[in-house]
Amino acid sequence: MPLVTAPTDTELKIVKVFADGDTKRHLENLGILPGASISLVKSEAGNVIVKIKEGRVALTRQLATKIFVA
Repeated sequence: MPLVTAPTDTELKIVKVFADGDTKRHLENLGILPGASISLVKSEAGNVIVKIKEGRVALTRQLATKIFVA
């Protein structure tokens, strides 16, 4: 399921990231890569806030739809 449809405050595993080269590398540098644990903190007004490792990252809804979790 895409990250934007995931339940909040639930630890999930990233399955696949559908992004172009530069965007994918940027997300990997943030720790957003297949196999990593992630949880959706908040989703509102077109933006998504996720918890990855010990930090929080804000993503656009468009980018969050390209991150698939299970």
